[in-house]
Amino acid sequence: MELRDIEIFLTLAQELHFGRTAERLHITSARVSQAIKQQERRIGTTLFERTTRKVRLTSAGQQLYRELDAGYRQIVNGIEAVTATARNSGATLTLGTMGPQGWMVDKLVEQFRTRFPDILIDHRDINPVAPFALLRSGEIDVAHLWLPIHEPDLTIGPVTHTSPILLMLAATHPYADRVSVCLEDYGDLAFVTPTSPVPAAMETAFQPFRTPSGRPISRGPAVSSWDDQVKAVVSGRAALAVPAEAARFYPWPNLVYLPVLDAPPVQWAFAWQASKESSLIRAFAQTVRDHGTLS
Repeated sequence: MELRDIEIFLTLAQELHFGRTAERLHITSARVSQAIKQQERRIGTTLFERTTRKVRLTSAGQQLYRELDAGYRQIVNGIEAVTATARNSGATLTLGTMGPQGWMVDKLVEQFRTRFPDILIDHRDINPVAPFALLRSGEIDVAHLWLPIHEPDLTIGPVTHTSPILLMLAATHPYADRVSVCLEDYGDLAFVTPTSPVPAAMETAFQPFRTPSGRPISRGPAVSSWDDQVKAVVSGRAALAVPAEAARFYPWPNLVYLPVLDAPPVQWAFAWQASKESSLIRAFAQTVRDHGTLS
């Protein structure tokens, strides 16, 4: 069975519609029908039940789908990997991460280096107050960012991991001796104000604008960098909601970190400009998908 015929079979098994299959593969419905008939003759049994209203897999078709799907994806991924290596030998992929998140995705980066040893990884630090700046200026190819992201010019890749939320406070803060806090406590605090426009959905992931009961959550000192954020907290002028990894990497003696019991955890993913997607970026994204979510 030719690779193209396998692709046609697998696509029809997913779509269960000859027209949609043809459209997805940029071929004619007649070509789809011809390929399936040839496969059925070769195998000696019917793979699809067709009526004027629906198409569905037979038991033999279901078995063939299970047998072929994983192998086909492995072949396609292998071809794409070799293609990316050939096209991008000696190329550089510039990756942007935020502080400890660079350490969190280190295994993914190392796996990519192992898979593509001729490609250089250039690592840059992203300012969390301006998360898209380096990506949109073209200074980095791929950015590691927290979700949700609803930017039409950006493509969001696979999720790498999820971070619980902690509240960073000065050791002298009235809440510092607590074991934990909840989102309703945010109404008694002031959070930092980003000087660059961070999309509301992304800002809310860490510091919402209202408590669960509807009380407004104050914004305090303006900040333009991570250092500004930490200094505002140390001074006692603001609180800061952070990913749990921050407590490990910034264990300052004048800071405390409290679990926020009802705060939804934050997901992280790679993103890139849709207009600048390349075989190199696709190869990196595929490496992340193959690795799976980090624990």
